[in-house]
Amino acid sequence: MKRASSIAVLLSVLSLSACAAFATRTPTLSEVITGPQRTPEFAARDRYRHPQQTLEFFGVKPEMTVVEVWPASGWYTEILAPYLREHGRYYATGYAVSQDATPEWRHEDQLAFIKKIRARPYLYDRVAVTELGPDNAWVACPPGSADRVLTFRNVHNWMKGGYEAHMFRAFYDALKPGGVLGVVEHRAKRGTTLAQMKKSGYITEAHVIRLAQNAGLKLLARTEINANSKDSTHHPEGVWTLPPTLKLGDAGREKYLAIGESDRMTLMFVEPVFASPLT
Repeated sequence: MKRASSIAVLLSVLSLSACAAFATRTPTLSEVITGPQRTPEFAARDRYRHPQQTLEFFGVKPEMTVVEVWPASGWYTEILAPYLREHGRYYATGYAVSQDATPEWRHEDQLAFIKKIRARPYLYDRVAVTELGPDNAWVACPPGSADRVLTFRNVHNWMKGGYEAHMFRAFYDALKPGGVLGVVEHRAKRGTTLAQMKKSGYITEAHVIRLAQNAGLKLLARTEINANSKDSTHHPEGVWTLPPTLKLGDAGREKYLAIGESDRMTLMFVEPVFASPLT
């Protein structure tokens, strides 16, 4: 217990030191990603999630207003919040927990996220926590104020709930003209049916592109930064068979660890500068 307490104190001191250093100047993205404020288990996944390359591809700059949709446990929050703290604005747009239909586990996750934010004000005091769900009463941020809207591995959740079109329209509303939507999502093989997508958690690129285009956004670029050629995408428990979930437990554990995390698309969309609002 004493050792655990000592480690916790040390990490807290290191985080405070990092924050003090960040406050004296704008940190580079690399400095934030390698900073001691990050949870070790989160940082261990960088080899799968490639935060530096991904955020650079999306063109995130420290002076921007950035909305992250459904940050869950705050994996990207630990990077984006300190990076944007001094000169930008970070909206952590979580689950719509004020809606009665929201599953209990999402309520619990959102409360845990808020607790995490409040526990480290020296890092997260300027985070704007909002919520976004299927009801039009919720908005991610003031309309037309976001330079970037980012979502990581969430589209399949919205499809299961049947409100994916609403979410993409909310992104359109949040973005400035010329603003960018960045999407990372588990990638299904071409020809995968809608039913298979909802069951497996893997979505085709064509379907995500169609959702964005229907909301008024235009595909700007794509990259293979988060691709994984080892992933066949055909697993007993869908994408949750693979790490980090490993839903089968010890059954085939080494096999799935060898595959790694899912094959993912990384797409960038832009809100046309001269676009008219959709009706």
